[in-house]
Amino acid sequence: MTIRSRWRAGLTVGAAAVLLAGGLAVASSAQAAAGCRVTYAVPSQWNSGFTANIAVTNLGDAIDGWTLTWSFPGSQSVTQAWNATVTQSGAAVTARNASYNAALGTGASVSFGFNGSWSGSNPSPATFSLNGTTCTGSTNPTSPAPTGTGGPSPTPTATPRPGGDAMAAVAAMQPGWNLGNSFDAVGADETAWGNPRVTEALLDNVRAQGFNSIRIPVTWSNHHGPAPAYTIDPAWLARVQEVVGWALDDGFYVMINIHHDSWQWINTMPADRAGVTARYNALWTQLAAAFRDAPAKLTFESVNEPQFTGSSGDAQNAELLNELNTSFHRIVRASGGGNATRLLVLPTLHTSAEQARIDELTATFAALNDPNLIATVHFYGYWPFSVNVAGGTRFDATTQQDLIDQFDRVHRAFVAKGIPVIIGEYGLLGFDRHTGTIQQGEKLKFFEFLGYYAKLRNITTMLWDNGQHLGRTSFVWSDPELWAQIRSSWTVRSGTASSDQIYVPRTGAITAKSLTLNLNGTTFQGLTGADYTLNGNTLTLSAETVTRLVGNRAYGINATLQARFSTGVPWRIDVITYDPPLLANATGTTAAFAVPTQFRGDQLATMEAKYADGSFAGPHNWTAFKEFDVTFAPDYAGNRIVLKPEFFAEVTDGARVTLTFHFWSGTTVTYHVTRSGTSVTGTVA
Repeated sequence: MTIRSRWRAGLTVGAAAVLLAGGLAVASSAQAAAGCRVTYAVPSQWNSGFTANIAVTNLGDAIDGWTLTWSFPGSQSVTQAWNATVTQSGAAVTARNASYNAALGTGASVSFGFNGSWSGSNPSPATFSLNGTTCTGSTNPTSPAPTGTGGPSPTPTATPRPGGDAMAAVAAMQPGWNLGNSFDAVGADETAWGNPRVTEALLDNVRAQGFNSIRIPVTWSNHHGPAPAYTIDPAWLARVQEVVGWALDDGFYVMINIHHDSWQWINTMPADRAGVTARYNALWTQLAAAFRDAPAKLTFESVNEPQFTGSSGDAQNAELLNELNTSFHRIVRASGGGNATRLLVLPTLHTSAEQARIDELTATFAALNDPNLIATVHFYGYWPFSVNVAGGTRFDATTQQDLIDQFDRVHRAFVAKGIPVIIGEYGLLGFDRHTGTIQQGEKLKFFEFLGYYAKLRNITTMLWDNGQHLGRTSFVWSDPELWAQIRSSWTVRSGTASSDQIYVPRTGAITAKSLTLNLNGTTFQGLTGADYTLNGNTLTLSAETVTRLVGNRAYGINATLQARFSTGVPWRIDVITYDPPLLANATGTTAAFAVPTQFRGDQLATMEAKYADGSFAGPHNWTAFKEFDVTFAPDYAGNRIVLKPEFFAEVTDGARVTLTFHFWSGTTVTYHVTRSGTSVTGTVA
């Protein structure tokens, strides 16, 4: 069976509705000819959300500036819009032109779209008004049309072609998911990095989670022949085609690329420009031919995280990446068929959102002058927070501003000018070790804000998942709380708090405990599991309530509460009994050393390391705070804190290092370690 037998023509839709209406009023004169045609389409709908596209064709005299209004007949809300500024008050919706599409000549059309949420049902609006006049479907040369005379026309049989409007198509891709560490694995096949073979059931389950697009990274290095043909292994190509076909059958927008080739051989382009270019062009020539007749929902990404080794600097890097991107564009467009208008994704250098990198890609877009191009960057957060180093334990103002700045830069450079942007990968770099590198509540706040701000800036996001999030065979999320927060952020905001933990000492008097609520535009609805008082945004549990919650004050979590808000997911609050952790003396080696630790209900946040003179010890010697999971890691089950070989590799032989362990209760405990050759001695301070 060939792959074409699996591809379906057009869009696969969960629900579709198309409404034709007419009527257009002009702002300048009541005597001017007025009339228009409005098409309202719902090409995609899922459990609680939908995508709508609206096209307006001017049948009357030219206008400069337009406002379209309508009312939703059901419980529907606009959550993200493109090509127009859309606001909503109750059921009433107003869409105003963007700066670049205000003028509508006679016979001209404008299109815009939005993502929305719904409950109960999702009926189409019955009438539209443009510039204050109700649409009628006919031209009126003398006066505005009377209110309420419009109505739905028969539904056309065809749905809009994906890719016909790049902004609309990319918005419809939201949200997206990465099939990571499978076809991009460097090795013999898709199982080389520990994941099982991809199945139709996996893709079905990903689609059922609400994802509308899937990025399938592919590394081709080990799957093609030598120069000059660089013939792709037919079996490997057929397997990629098979999985792409399954994804298209599921209704996904699909993105494929050239992935880890970027650091395996493309990075040598400064020294071997002709050889790298020939190999790269040969691969894309074959891929363009293989997927030439695929549906328009398949998109191509030129290269993942492009990088160059040994270049002369930024100028040459920009020149080389521009050559790759333009060669890719030329090859795909010249192959014809669906590739003549297929959506193509071009990255910045390193897929970075730095302004200089954005400016370089902007120049390439301007030179290509192709409306079916998409810009892409990756986002893994503010680095100290993303890996938990340099004291970056919290989603604080600095971490939030870093996200805002990066999203704002790509919005200004591309989205505001009608060029769509996909964050092709997002997450936290600490996830490469495990998701506990970043404390749970701080992690949830990061993903809540990321989803909100991406929606605000009309940016489509694709979650990086190398198998650590959704089980490839169990189809179960490893962190359901994180998944609930991510999914909720696609449509609404959630309230959070200054912490998801309340620590209560094991001994001594119990006092009242307070947290600061972050409403994030929601309203507080109450606290499940305890009495409370609320003063402004300060939530307080009385000493009496805390006493009841901790019970016999056993170490660890004694009670779990939920703060509920008007939208989004509840905020979990653990009430924890603790005592300051107790550390003990120890001996070991630089290859295997651990501090015996009675955690006594507390959890480790970070670790400082300093020499006697106050200078910083260990890796990253520009900061006292070492990298979590790389230089140290708590082992709660084993009652120890492990100091890793990577830490001692950069500790001065014979020097005593003072470690300060910071715990989430606010407790700090100091400890001394001394390295003597490969031997290590640890003592309680």
